[in-house]
Amino acid sequence: MKITLHILVLCFFTLTLISCNQNPRVVKRNAESVVIYPDYVNITLPCNIAPLNFMLREDSIRRVNVMLKGKSDSLKVSSRGNKATFPLNKWKGFISKCVGDTVSVQVLGQMDKEWIQYPTFYWYISPDSIDSHLSYRLIEPGYEVWNRLQLRERCLENNSERILADNKLLEGRCMNCHVYGNNNSQLSMFHLRGEGGGTILNKDGELRKLNLKREGMYSGAVYGNFHPNGNLAVFSSNIIIPQFHTTDNKRLEVYDTESDLMIVDFNNNELITPHIIANENSLETFPIFSADGRWIYFCSAPFTSLPDSIKGVRYSICRVAFNPETKELGDRVDTVWNAVEQNGSASFPKASPDNRYLLFTVADYGTFPIWHKEAHLQLLDLETMEVNLLEIVNSDRSDTYHSWSSNSRWIAFASKRVDGQYGRVYFSHIDDQMNATKPFVLPQNDPEHDDLNLKSYNIPELSNGEVPFDALRLENELSKITLESFN
Repeated sequence: MKITLHILVLCFFTLTLISCNQNPRVVKRNAESVVIYPDYVNITLPCNIAPLNFMLREDSIRRVNVMLKGKSDSLKVSSRGNKATFPLNKWKGFISKCVGDTVSVQVLGQMDKEWIQYPTFYWYISPDSIDSHLSYRLIEPGYEVWNRLQLRERCLENNSERILADNKLLEGRCMNCHVYGNNNSQLSMFHLRGEGGGTILNKDGELRKLNLKREGMYSGAVYGNFHPNGNLAVFSSNIIIPQFHTTDNKRLEVYDTESDLMIVDFNNNELITPHIIANENSLETFPIFSADGRWIYFCSAPFTSLPDSIKGVRYSICRVAFNPETKELGDRVDTVWNAVEQNGSASFPKASPDNRYLLFTVADYGTFPIWHKEAHLQLLDLETMEVNLLEIVNSDRSDTYHSWSSNSRWIAFASKRVDGQYGRVYFSHIDDQMNATKPFVLPQNDPEHDDLNLKSYNIPELSNGEVPFDALRLENELSKITLESFN
């Protein structure tokens, strides 16, 4: 009797497995494109990206079959429910055989006993890899609750994630602006505000806590960028005023009543404030070095009374020559993107590592575009001074903070395009002809993650590896690190 029962149970599970995995024989073709999230339809992706798991936006879907076909290999997955997920090892094996190839994606969904075949879409597997890691700040989108945030690091090749800093472990202090030098995970910094804080500098795993402020400066260091030699940096010093809108989609306005620039020498603990970039008649902010280290780019607007004139404040992109050996600046400031002529306001300029392009955000006015619905990205060719409006990249919602991959072929940026509230990280490929591709959102193990996550991804920065510290090390060591002063 027991043997018979075991045989019946075995037969039942065998038949169940066969029925679950067999190819559907009766299929109804759907002329309409498949509605999936994330929108991974007809995109270009890096050859080292983690699986692009997605879900069908149909509650009645009971099972999803997906077939990926390249010239030399194929991959099939079958999943219960409406989510298509790819095992990491099989995904990696398949993608590695399809580099430089266009892969077709065939999707079938089962509703009750009926199978529906959706129109095929395509993925181009670019031979241009993306930097392996991405860091970002997770924060509530309204910024009313700023003391619940983390700096996190994501491996883009397998979706593993680490917490680099958690303000629950740091007495609730604000943390911002985690940036890298040359996309190098061994050279990075972020600001820890409040008592006991400072600018936390990571250089080859050694942590320093710096007081980047001296008498006569408006504030400590705010927005910053490393020189390519890693020994210098350029920062802005800003008096930043937040103001909440009572109407419109912008919600929060942030503006500078005063701002100047300064150069920091980490080796000699020196602050340098040349008059040409610390001019009381101008508001200077968002400074960066060019990829060759010979120019400082920054945003500048004429000084005006704020907040009364906020809608008339427009920032141009300027540059001044820089000699890294003497730390001296040129005697002339050039305008490379004119806010008056372009009828907009620029922020967050970022130079591509190959020194070819400058990527920046443009809004109607001001210096805080995150809540400006009209904010979008533009690309400036530094050789021809031609501007690409990147229409395929931008949306009808805020598209703002961005960074480059070290090979100058991929950009990561924050966008509120899904719902206007939550910032998500998107990626787009840029070729040597200034052409961009349709963006795709940061992959997740569970494609429903973005629907359930109630925090924004803020300040996405690409790097070539894992940062040599984490939240627990910061908590244990921070109070033991002496705060260094600068002259």
